Amino acid sequence: MYDVIQTFLIGLVIGLTGALAPGPTLVATINASMAGDWKIGPKVTAGHMIAESVIFLLIVLGLATLALPYTSAIALIGGVALIVFGALTIAGSRGATLNGPVMGTAGNPYVAGLVTSAANPYFWIWWLTVGSAMVIAGLTGGIALAAVFMVGHWCADLGWYTFVSAGISRGRTLLSDLSYQRIMAVCGIFLVLFGAYYLSSLFMR
Repeated sequence: MYDVIQTFLIGLVIGLTGALAPGPTLVATINASMAGDWKIGPKVTAGHMIAESVIFLLIVLGLATLALPYTSAIALIGGVALIVFGALTIAGSRGATLNGPVMGTAGNPYVAGLVTSAANPYFWIWWLTVGSAMVIAGLTGGIALAAVFMVGHWCADLGWYTFVSAGISRGRTLLSDLSYQRIMAVCGIFLVLFGAYYLSSLFMR
């Protein structure tokens, strides 16, 4: 049970650092929510989850088997990537805002979540480094534990994008820019510290 809770919390916090980062999926959520529908956040998240579900299945069904001889190398890359993404998150927190320019939004929010995820280079870089390393690490405890990581990851996405769409749909943001920047900075610090811990535990095996 401890492993399940720990894996869920790791997935939750690491997922939150990705969700918080300004990017096309967040922009799509903000723009579509201007129409006054708080359910845009969950709908965009559902599209995002479809893209990640495909990657998760590919890792579980194929990549994990092929990667077994290279798990140490993948873990090393994942740990370094965590630190790099953490540093980038801290740097990006300066000047980050939820009050960006509004653009016209059309189309299906589910499709928007799927397309903005798949078209985002950061999304693929994250999954080829941090995401794959975390899922493969979870698989050492069985597929159920890897799935728990994904559930925690998706809870972070769903919570954040729903929070954003609920605030925007009411004509205001629920966070000041300063609060948003501080949350991003804290998440970035967590990534750096967790990455360092992850690497240290790797070398202590």
